[in-house]
Amino acid sequence: MIFSKFKKLWIVLGLYFACNLSAHAALSLPNINVSMQNISTPQEFTQGVQILILLTILTLAPSIIIMTTAFIRIVIVLSLTRQAIGTTTLPPNQVIVGLALILTFFVMSPTLSKINETAYQPYMKNVITQQQALDNSLIPIRDFMFKQTHEEELALFVKLSKIEKPKTKKDVPTYVLIPSFVLSELKTAFKIGFVIFLPFLVIDLVVASVLVSMGMMFLPPTTIAMPFKLIMFVMVDGWFLITKSLVEGFAT
Repeated sequence: MIFSKFKKLWIVLGLYFACNLSAHAALSLPNINVSMQNISTPQEFTQGVQILILLTILTLAPSIIIMTTAFIRIVIVLSLTRQAIGTTTLPPNQVIVGLALILTFFVMSPTLSKINETAYQPYMKNVITQQQALDNSLIPIRDFMFKQTHEEELALFVKLSKIEKPKTKKDVPTYVLIPSFVLSELKTAFKIGFVIFLPFLVIDLVVASVLVSMGMMFLPPTTIAMPFKLIMFVMVDGWFLITKSLVEGFAT
């Protein structure tokens, strides 16, 4: 169910960015017919360009979606946790990315449900127009990004875009909100990573001090510290705590 909702989100956002490229005008989606024929009118040429732009947007849609969801923070925190433990290849990248995607679907489920209820389903039932569906689908996504965006980052990109200072959230353009959200997520993820690194750093310092006091200066401290890190992480149920903290962090 969640995967189908996320697929709908790709479609809706892809259509939205296609509309923005056409100067915020309503984009009529033509039927795709693969054929070679001479162009006799400017309208036919414009139609072909629209198809090309739409296919390009759909190709980049997964990357765009990733940058506007909880995936950034989750995957960075999980990767930093692996580095803090010292197991550079365990869990493998496939597991880290897979867990990050699953947690992203879980965190974004309320947002996807709102998009499905207010945009996708009414549009499929011909209750609203295409442009209305695109506008309605952006509201939940913008609300999610605003909750996670810091004021400093938002003010920075408002200044860099050289636009008039927004009075309300509705006045903030989406192209300003997205980089502000990404920068805020990077900042938050590295703060969490710093906290995760501290207990493992203490273990490294203790092991290194013991080895030096015993005269074993040529024995790599990481080799001795690895079992202690693993047993500590297992005893405190580390993956449970990190997952819980990540999910609850988006609920606030």
